[in-house]
Amino acid sequence: MSSVKLAHFSDVHLTADPLGWRLRDVLSKKASGWMNVRLLGRGRRFKYANAVVAALRKDLATRGYDHLVFSGDATTLAFESEMQFAADALGVDDPALPPGLAVPGNHDYYTRFAERTGLFEAYFAPWQEGERVDSDTYPFAKRVGNVWLIGVNSCTANRMTWDATGRIGDAQLDRLRRLCATLSPGPRLLVTHFPLRNSHGKLEVRTHRLRDHAAALAAAKECKISLWLHGHLHRPFFLHAGGDLPFPVVCGGSAAQTRRWSYHEYDITVRQVRATRRVFEVEAGVFKDDVRFQLDLGSAAE
Repeated sequence: MSSVKLAHFSDVHLTADPLGWRLRDVLSKKASGWMNVRLLGRGRRFKYANAVVAALRKDLATRGYDHLVFSGDATTLAFESEMQFAADALGVDDPALPPGLAVPGNHDYYTRFAERTGLFEAYFAPWQEGERVDSDTYPFAKRVGNVWLIGVNSCTANRMTWDATGRIGDAQLDRLRRLCATLSPGPRLLVTHFPLRNSHGKLEVRTHRLRDHAAALAAAKECKISLWLHGHLHRPFFLHAGGDLPFPVVCGGSAAQTRRWSYHEYDITVRQVRATRRVFEVEAGVFKDDVRFQLDLGSAAE
């Protein structure tokens, strides 16, 4: 395989009806989160998410992708009903779709119950197959052609509604180093939900950032990561390598938020990524090519 063709999408924030409220939910962060969705306007941003995701799924089945990459936030409030609906809507078990890799977003770990019970890992298990160094789910790696896709969990359950921060943790970063030491040569694409930087190359605000970003960057350098893919920030962007970033970074944006709906298509060779942003066209009800850009992977990909 001379090149690898990937689709990268993120932050669809699907929900379900009924949600299936239980007493523990009423007493948790879900209650204030639900008010934010229903009363403060967040829900309107994803009013058409179901229809857009249906169009996305059709597109993913017809573009000749070798693999799919989903960088998290399948759900709105991490109800099990939402998780099941999102996995079905995205076609996690659909043999007509290419194989996928998925990592959770902070909304998929919205409460400690969702994190502790592994709802995301249960419903997205087919997209979490790969090589590991031990019994822990994260990180894991999957080879596609000459490219390595490496899934890392950057999310934690946070108590306060306004706290949208993440953390990878020292233990997982240690496993990442050990895992990467076993991988054969080829470009290494790290997939997380949280970003290292925003679209201006700066750190995200304290309530929205990866808390251990410095340790994560150090580990990524040591692991010779070639490209970092993420979501969380709903406007798509890319950063070339430079400064303290030895690799390019691409934010997948949101595939389903109104007027921001898009995903990325990558054609990856040993040294370069040729990328196309595909944007949902409302009148036609389909995704179409928009912005094109090219990124150099650099010597770390060799």
